[in-house]
Amino acid sequence: MDSDLIAGMAALVGAGAAPEVLAVRGDVVVVRVGDVVLKAHERGTDPVVLADRLRLAADPRLADLLLPPLPLGGAPGPAVVLGRVVTAWPVGTPVPQAEPEDLPMEAAGRMLAALHRFTAADFAPPVPPAGAVPRMVRAVRDLVLDSPAAALVRRAFATLPELPAGGSVVVHGDWHLGQLVERDGYRLIDLDDLGAGDPAWDLARPAALHLSGVLDARAWGRLLGAYLDAGGPGVPAGDPWSALEVPARALVVQMAARALSAAERDGTELNSAQEALIDACGRIVSAHEPIPRG
Repeated sequence: MDSDLIAGMAALVGAGAAPEVLAVRGDVVVVRVGDVVLKAHERGTDPVVLADRLRLAADPRLADLLLPPLPLGGAPGPAVVLGRVVTAWPVGTPVPQAEPEDLPMEAAGRMLAALHRFTAADFAPPVPPAGAVPRMVRAVRDLVLDSPAAALVRRAFATLPELPAGGSVVVHGDWHLGQLVERDGYRLIDLDDLGAGDPAWDLARPAALHLSGVLDARAWGRLLGAYLDAGGPGVPAGDPWSALEVPARALVVQMAARALSAAERDGTELNSAQEALIDACGRIVSAHEPIPRG
């Protein structure tokens, strides 16, 4: 772990408390210093685009939905420490791991619906495009493993149609329950992909987990039902899968690719949920890959 990076991040807030490492995911580092959470974003993060996302996140109209960023050095944009883009956030309490029936699916669905009622036209430009589609493509691009499972993930990726990255609705861009914290009510965090896009992609990860058998039907139904009851515009109530099928397929591919890359990096085995994602890639290939003729 890069102790110089962590020390430099802690120095941004000048607090007397020692930094506490909360998470290391690849080259992303999250530390807590006192009442502030600092995040060193993945290498290659564009600080200008991220600053546009932070301005959107700080808009008071979204204060009941998004955890707002904290200024660093008096500026609203990100800082740079040893070449890494760093942002600061208030401390929130993560949603605890729980049985499906105890997860806040209804609250999550209502929050997504409320977020999706905003469009890019509601805010002063620039509102960047949401990062959901590029994030999925990067996951496959970064999968350098040469194995039957990795080959299956790449074949599943090849079944996807051309994916437009644009859209007009304000979306989180990387939504899942781990992006929910409690601070004066629930708030959404990790806004690296916040922007204008297709709202179906914010439902795509839980939809993908449901299709893979990881998220049970009742929990998925609670989330989707609350979203639709609250007027969520991302999917048609009568046929939600007409909008969800391609994004959910893409998120199966993304999560499977990330799981394989992480297992290779950390020297670990896939868990049962990750194995289910690989199996789901096999079903995607069987259902969508053209049958050779000749």
